[in-house]
Amino acid sequence: MENINNLPFKPSLVSQETELVQILDLQKKNLAMYISEDEIRNEGFVTLSHDLETLQKMHRLAPSVVIKDGDTVIAYALAMLKECRQLIPDLDPMFSLFDTLHYNNKPLNDYRFYVMGQICIDKAYRGLGLVEKLYTFHKQQYAPLFDLMVTEIATRNKRSMRAHKKNGFQSIHIYRDQLDEWAVVAWDWS
Repeated sequence: MENINNLPFKPSLVSQETELVQILDLQKKNLAMYISEDEIRNEGFVTLSHDLETLQKMHRLAPSVVIKDGDTVIAYALAMLKECRQLIPDLDPMFSLFDTLHYNNKPLNDYRFYVMGQICIDKAYRGLGLVEKLYTFHKQQYAPLFDLMVTEIATRNKRSMRAHKKNGFQSIHIYRDQLDEWAVVAWDWS
């Protein structure tokens, strides 16, 4: 396999509304509700569906990262500040849980952290190291402002669990809700 640093695909911050629209298209193609169980098991999936207005508001708070092939978004990683809690009511339970968690014997809220809102790679571009590129770029952009990046992953999403572990995330909590079993993971930048 070619060295990922030599691939032509470079991450950048979202800079156009057309990129947000393409994020939504890629998201829809990978929503668990629209793909087969076999694909869920082997390829991974995303759980939450956003709308354009919400993505616009999230982007104004902290731009997300995309990778494009020409003019087409082929991968994205959504930045979600704590203020996004008000934008997406379905995520309030996650943020409420974060209010109770500890990391390294300190309340999570004592850290400057933001949430990886969602990460997704187009099926045709998987296995090229794009997750690593997205996360490396996130760290370059946001590490001066934050100590941690935190997210939760459905534990049955084995591909995502492996990718996050490979990129330095550590599991800090496991829980189950009405939708799934989740691992809360953190990437320590301090």
